[in-house]
Amino acid sequence: MDLPDDGPTAAPDLEGLDAEALVSRALDVVNGAKAMPLSASVLVSRDELSHLLTQALSRLPAELREARWLLKEREEFMAEREREAQALMDEVRVQAERMVARTDIVRQANRVAQRILDDANEEARRMRHETEDYCDQRLAGMEIVLDRTIKTVRSGRQKLQAISAPADRPRQSAPPPEEDSEGESFFDQDRT
Repeated sequence: MDLPDDGPTAAPDLEGLDAEALVSRALDVVNGAKAMPLSASVLVSRDELSHLLTQALSRLPAELREARWLLKEREEFMAEREREAQALMDEVRVQAERMVARTDIVRQANRVAQRILDDANEEARRMRHETEDYCDQRLAGMEIVLDRTIKTVRSGRQKLQAISAPADRPRQSAPPPEEDSEGESFFDQDRT
């Protein structure tokens, strides 16, 4: 059985095709080949299939280089993003530490302010008590002077009433000055 040998078929323009398209075309050639009678084998043009596979192989390295370059670019891009993310995390961590430190400073300042306020309140209480004690002493002294003055005024009024009541009696000599409870005479109220 003679198979027609078409010889090397004229290859279509393969320049613009990539390796995947060339392998796909080779697969189409095998799938579209004529079947051998009484066999599962097919008859394909060795030259055409060889030419397609050779072209595909020759383009694979360029595509692999491009793919490797793209992978490398992707890895560099991912590494750069990782560095940026790490730098951002470091910056956020530093800022958080500053905020915590600031919070601690505020807490310490509040404690110091509260201590100062408590001390000032205590000092104000002490000074108020001292002032009240001083005023009480001065008022007690004034009360004593006023009591003496009142006793002196009463005594003087009693003497005046005693003198003016016996108008029909002859005048007597003035009685000796009265002494108050502290043993001072009527006119000695300024002595202390």
